[in-house]
Amino acid sequence: MDWTHRLRLRQLQMLLSLAQTGNMSQSAQQLHTAQPALSKWLKELEDDLGMVLFERHARGLRPTPQGEALIAHARRIEAHLDSARDDMQALRDGGSGMVVVGTSGASASDVVPMAVLRLLEWLPRAQIRLAESTMNVLMQQLAHGELDVVVGRSAPELHDAHIHAETLYMEPIHLVARPQHPLLQRAEGEAPDWRDLMAYRWLVWPRGTPIRNALEGALAAAGHALPPGSVESNSVTINLTLLGHSDMIGLASHRAALRFSHMGALRVLPVRLSGFGSVSMYWRENTTDRTAVAAMLRALREVASSPVS
Repeated sequence: MDWTHRLRLRQLQMLLSLAQTGNMSQSAQQLHTAQPALSKWLKELEDDLGMVLFERHARGLRPTPQGEALIAHARRIEAHLDSARDDMQALRDGGSGMVVVGTSGASASDVVPMAVLRLLEWLPRAQIRLAESTMNVLMQQLAHGELDVVVGRSAPELHDAHIHAETLYMEPIHLVARPQHPLLQRAEGEAPDWRDLMAYRWLVWPRGTPIRNALEGALAAAGHALPPGSVESNSVTINLTLLGHSDMIGLASHRAALRFSHMGALRVLPVRLSGFGSVSMYWRENTTDRTAVAAMLRALREVASSPVS
């Protein structure tokens, strides 16, 4: 008999517990079972598979590469079941289902929140969860089934074979600062030069992020490098606070910069950067039959094609 026919949800929980604790005794306590029974189950599973899932060490258990692969599948199954539970609960409560959206800083300030408002106009009882992080983390969560949709800088290197991608728009990047920044108080038409900009501390996104790559490319094209002493942050909230209470110079994508400008929080510095970036949305295959997920994708497309207002 195929070993998967004998695998039950309880056993997936056992596997995930062993991966988390790395300790047979702790997992047995966590699962309210006897250690010999847990050890016997693991041995039988390994015998069925014909491969070792955990290496036994004096300090506990460590997953083998084969174990890591099965654990990854178990995590995806658990995440799918969690999603099904939440979706059915939302429908039971009279709503239109659940959608969980991950966003990077490039879209957290404009596209995603405006799409959420549009979605709620269409489906007032839909349940929405939002999470902000970097694209590498978000794409892993999407692949594991913890997120339904991810919106952020296009990152082809992070693509998964089972994930769909769609570019929403291309946009330039801007340097931004608080409205009262000294560089914005100059006489009209007197734009700052690079020497002026380098006199201030910069606030930038972490190394390796798509928007940071775009900035470094733009600086290189202008014959400059990032000034020393720059602060790195991937949090929109932290960045707004730092920029609003200091003379730091920050970086923002075009739509985010316009949104902050309309809010009176930041202004764009009159300096042209050559860097461009694209923002994409990502979703797993076979999820668009869920009403709330399909509606979120539609809302994102409509907001992305509309000017910032």
